[in-house]
Amino acid sequence: MKTAASLIKIDTTHAQAHLSAETIRQAEQDALAAIQTLHTGSGVGNDFLGWLTLPEEMLERDLCKEVQTVADKLRHECLYIICIGIGGSYLGGKAVMEALGDHFSTHRKPDLGRPQVLFAGNNISSDYLHDLMDLVVDKPFGIVNISKSGTTTEPAIAFRMLSQYLVARDGQEVAKRRIVAITDKKRGALRRLADEQGYDTFVIPDNVGGRFSVLTPVGLLPIALAGFDIEALLQGASDTALLYSSTEHPLETPAVQYAVTRQAAYRERAVSEVLVAFEPRLSAIGQWWMQLFGESEGKEGKGLLPLSLTYTTDLHSMGQWIQQGPHNILETMIVVDTPRDTITIPTDEQNLDGLNYLAGETMHYVNEQAHLGTLLAHEDGGVPVLQLQLPQIDARTIGAFIYTMEYAVAVSGYMMGINPFDQPGVEDYKRNMFALLAKPGFESETKVMRQRLNK
Repeated sequence: MKTAASLIKIDTTHAQAHLSAETIRQAEQDALAAIQTLHTGSGVGNDFLGWLTLPEEMLERDLCKEVQTVADKLRHECLYIICIGIGGSYLGGKAVMEALGDHFSTHRKPDLGRPQVLFAGNNISSDYLHDLMDLVVDKPFGIVNISKSGTTTEPAIAFRMLSQYLVARDGQEVAKRRIVAITDKKRGALRRLADEQGYDTFVIPDNVGGRFSVLTPVGLLPIALAGFDIEALLQGASDTALLYSSTEHPLETPAVQYAVTRQAAYRERAVSEVLVAFEPRLSAIGQWWMQLFGESEGKEGKGLLPLSLTYTTDLHSMGQWIQQGPHNILETMIVVDTPRDTITIPTDEQNLDGLNYLAGETMHYVNEQAHLGTLLAHEDGGVPVLQLQLPQIDARTIGAFIYTMEYAVAVSGYMMGINPFDQPGVEDYKRNMFALLAKPGFESETKVMRQRLNK
């Protein structure tokens, strides 16, 4: 039986052909040093390395059963479950759910035992929250509040409004059963509230940053609520972690080859990396990847700008720019060997659309030729193209992919000489927003902000 460690493959041929051998060689040496730094815990940010051994630890603790028990309770009591969180508190879970799910699941009627999982607290749009509350106005719903502190503005507003509405409509005892908190073990407003109200709770590990938290209860509970196999997800990640911790040839692993090639491209000319998927179900994976790499590497004036596209859809809008625009990008393609379902193109007697030459071919075959045609066109246009190959889209494979990307960004960040695990710039907009909202304690900043805006 194949293990998840062998699931993710990488083809660097069409990227490294555009890069100098010396740049690649130096990047490989830097990668080996970065791996040493990572595994010895001797680098900056070493207090956030819990993700390295997290998958195996989750399986050993049998946390899946605890998560699944809570998920099953909510699934059989609610038609809708609203997961509240922002950034890493929702992107990972949403990405896995969309990858493993039905493209049109949100258009299907929910049932008890098969609820719809929705998201809130990831924006401050009054229209969004109004529409969400209107959707559940007469429906049984539950809430999963995901926040380390419980005071982050976007999720805190959503939780206050939704929880108060649930209590007012259904009563305190019902709300107690249907609200789950995923938060700090000991500290913070949400921890205090959860203890006071008696909510079911799960802990966000102190040594795992938000964008690395999808394999903690932060991501596992929403994924389980949507009905997917969280144990298989963890197993795929765990098998991959074992490979990276035990191999004698780290430069041959997909994560390190990926880090080496993207860093070589960055050192020579690339200012942006475009991650593209040929399956729409992987679009949200691209959004998760954007946060993972953008927050990890975008600091100290460094880092590739991460962008995500879905082909062939976005080829009709962005393909021209990628093909003939400024050749300062790296393109990374995610390709899937085997689709979940097979559809064959039929023949047509009139053949007015001229498609009979494709009659009898599968849609997947056509998609694969679009992938190969795009690969060759972009390579001819001077674009370095990496390929990440997935055998299929299932829980084990997605788990392997998640861990591969987490490992790659850690190595890549250390190769750049930065801390891949902090995000100091994220706090700047929050301070300005607090000042403009006249939050207590920000009085002096409020005056400065308003003077700047009134110039």
